[in-house]
Amino acid sequence: MGEVLKHGKLEIKSNSISPEGENLEQTALAIAQAQNILEEAGPSYDSYLERLQLLKQRLNEERFHLAALGQFKRGKSTLLNALLGADVLPTSVIPVTAIPTFVQYGPKYTAKVRFINGETEDMIAEGTTEQLAEFLAKYVTEERNPRNRLGVHEVVLEYPSSLLQQGVVLIDTPGIGSTFRHNTEATLNFLSQCDAALFIISPDPPITEVEIDFLKEVLAKTTNTFFILNKADYLSGEELSKTVEFLKQALKDHAGIDNNIKIFCVSARDGLRAKLSGDEAGWVKSGMQAVQKHLVEFLANQKSSALRKAISKKASTVISDAVLHIGISLASLRIPLDKLEERMRLLQKKLDEVETQRLAQLDIIEGDRKRMIALLEDQAEHLRKKAKSRLLEIVRTNCSNGAVLNEDEIYKELAEAVPVLFEHELGELSRTLGKRAHEVFVRHKHNANELTESIRKAAAELFNVPYHKQDEGEDFEVKRRPYWITHQWSYSLSLLPENFIDRFLPVRIRRSRAIRRLYNQIETIVMQNVENVRWPTLQNLEDTFRKFANQITQQYREVATATRDAIEEAYRQRKEQAEAVQSDIAKLETTQYRLGEILKELELFIDSTQINCS
Repeated sequence: MGEVLKHGKLEIKSNSISPEGENLEQTALAIAQAQNILEEAGPSYDSYLERLQLLKQRLNEERFHLAALGQFKRGKSTLLNALLGADVLPTSVIPVTAIPTFVQYGPKYTAKVRFINGETEDMIAEGTTEQLAEFLAKYVTEERNPRNRLGVHEVVLEYPSSLLQQGVVLIDTPGIGSTFRHNTEATLNFLSQCDAALFIISPDPPITEVEIDFLKEVLAKTTNTFFILNKADYLSGEELSKTVEFLKQALKDHAGIDNNIKIFCVSARDGLRAKLSGDEAGWVKSGMQAVQKHLVEFLANQKSSALRKAISKKASTVISDAVLHIGISLASLRIPLDKLEERMRLLQKKLDEVETQRLAQLDIIEGDRKRMIALLEDQAEHLRKKAKSRLLEIVRTNCSNGAVLNEDEIYKELAEAVPVLFEHELGELSRTLGKRAHEVFVRHKHNANELTESIRKAAAELFNVPYHKQDEGEDFEVKRRPYWITHQWSYSLSLLPENFIDRFLPVRIRRSRAIRRLYNQIETIVMQNVENVRWPTLQNLEDTFRKFANQITQQYREVATATRDAIEEAYRQRKEQAEAVQSDIAKLETTQYRLGEILKELELFIDSTQINCS
């Protein structure tokens, strides 16, 4: 797209698009050009300016979220440090807590900690890499923050890395296979929101049954997974070749992955050392250069392309709406006043019909909201029964041998079982409700689009303006950043001292009374934890339905108001400033032409993307 700078604003110079030159900057430029043109057109087009500004903001904020996965002690954090070129993420011989660390680009070294209560945060600004590492270790290591007693929700690290500057956000997730099994469930619940995952393994041993089971879940929840064999420097050339072949066969036999899968063999430790010392040859030899290059190419060829296409489509829709608005204004300025008044009445009749249909749709949405909440309550009741049965089974198993109860052992088993059980059930519940909600929203989004399209089509026919049906675009509420949900699962049993009278009772009766106390406390544990799942899910449902209803209402009002305003503004001009009508027509024709040229460029890019992808 050719352009020149004129009077501080971008102007179109040519309308040619080179497929080789397609990039995010071109889409951003087209949006900026359209904004400049609409700004000159006057306040009647402010709503289009706002919609384009939101698209530009999304274009600027969109990031490629890459989650790093690995079993405990596979070198996951060291590999991320190598990609960053700094020894900043804590590496430890003991597990980290169930806390994600988001690493994104920033011009200075900063880190911020957000807590579960949402009321406080801690941060370090402009620190050294050593200070950042010490700061992070305080919050994300089990040694410094056992069982997340500090109540950390997430940690965000900003770092001036060249990889991050290209739009990558690295996410350090809790390792699997540690003593904290619920970390695995929490990680799985998080993965479906990410763009891709690095699956990190090492030759000691090459891959375990736990990792294979975890990998199957990962593949079901992510679109793109990259395999990294770390610690390759531990092996000779022949040993490395045999290990890679073994891994490929194991992945094929147990995870259904094709033998042609690419496995990157690296030494993250050597790569980090090379980065820190500026040793380019060592960086290449470590295998880390190949990983970084692959990620950058993937980002450019797939993530950016998909984003570019989506934003281009949305921008095309906004500009098409503005062109339709201008076309209606031009027709309103040209036709006789009596015919204009007649068409205004006909359009208002159509708007009244659509408003009636919109209100009916909102009633149906409200009914769907109530049905979704009823489904949530059914699922919560099912979870109560399932959780109670599972926890009572732990008590029964410990009581089955007839010996004296070991309440400490029961406590330990419950403490281990509760987080795993409820993290898993939370994920299942979220997926069940998410799938049902998606079906509901897709249906209503389609119906809402049909209503607004009927307004566009009616206006175009009334005023003899070209009409093009708009693309329906993306589904409702695409996430802009993965969201990690942190729960503090309750598994505390108050180990009550025996009543004074218990000391004089027979062992059998004392045992019976202790079991009864345990059963009563399990009721409390189940009630608290089910509510930990039910309540935030309910709030999310309510919030999502409210946002959706507001979105389709806004969508209707944008089209209806813009269409009505275009005609009413032209009508006022005809009545009050008849002598300026020809000048206004000429100005609108120029604006329409300029926007039409941008629209052609965007549509050419969208078409070429579809051809390239087919």
